[in-house]
Amino acid sequence: MRILGIETSCDETAVALLDFRGSGFKIVKNLVSSQVKIHARYGGIVPEIAAREHVKTIIYLLKEAKISSEIIDVIAVTRGPGLITSLLVGVETAKTLSYAWGKPLVGVNHLEAHIFSAWLRKNKLLKIKFPALVLVVSGGHTLLALMTDYGRYKVIGETLDDAVGEAFDKVAKMLDIGYPGGPIISKLAGKGDPTAIKLPRAMMKSNNFDFSFSGLKTAVLYKVQGLKLKERLLFDMCASFEQAVVDVLVYKTLAAAKKFGVKTVILGGGVSANKKLREELTRGVKKELFATEFLLPPIEYAGDNAAMAAVAGYFNLQKIRNKKNLLGNWRDLEVDPNLEL
Repeated sequence: MRILGIETSCDETAVALLDFRGSGFKIVKNLVSSQVKIHARYGGIVPEIAAREHVKTIIYLLKEAKISSEIIDVIAVTRGPGLITSLLVGVETAKTLSYAWGKPLVGVNHLEAHIFSAWLRKNKLLKIKFPALVLVVSGGHTLLALMTDYGRYKVIGETLDDAVGEAFDKVAKMLDIGYPGGPIISKLAGKGDPTAIKLPRAMMKSNNFDFSFSGLKTAVLYKVQGLKLKERLLFDMCASFEQAVVDVLVYKTLAAAKKFGVKTVILGGGVSANKKLREELTRGVKKELFATEFLLPPIEYAGDNAAMAAVAGYFNLQKIRNKKNLLGNWRDLEVDPNLEL
């Protein structure tokens, strides 16, 4: 089965072709066009500009990847959550190709695709042990969910305000160090002392698995107001902020894993590329969760890409392949910017 993946949920236009055979798959094509430089001048994503760039880029990527009806069997496209104007470009492109080429079409949940990005580490259709605990951390989402089977999730905790990626961007803006904030803060943090500046760990030991990062963001603001951030202080602030975020994420994840007795922990989302988070969660699972498997995506697939959409599309097809009314009917596929896991 050869699946064409299409992803346009935010500011990356992505196309991928995956060839599924037996228990594995091959990434034949994987193209991503980023708009980071365009939106950097505004300090954040401008939805209208993002949508226009998707329109300009999507057909070019399909041509660059040499995608044609003869080489694909199924089309998988991200239908939500995300920016509605961006999502529409990808979904309408996929629906048009499905109609013109007579190919089945399946919609993909962007959050679920981030979960399945861990499968791209070994290019295998991993058979994980359930129950599994999923931590999704990105620019728009921060949540913990129990995964009891493929496609079956129960959210047990989520952010009450800012998502982790959003907090990184806002703090970077306060520090006037550029956009996107995550990679920049992480780089500067490597030169600083994570214990130098005292910052709060909101809700870390609350009696639930929700998160809150607005207070941490405000604490950074109060710390830097009226100060001229010299190089050393800037490095220390980045390191202390990053450490505070990672401490909360790791503590809550391990606590939830213990409470629900999970057999697998999965990390996904754009912030999963953060080196400190990857290292400390890996170490925590190994040390505190005996015989629990830990899955995380390769760094190059942590951000938005179409390869993860194709993998999620494959698993979705397994659920609906015997329901012909749900498979291949492009008319029924709709965008949902608020789609939940």
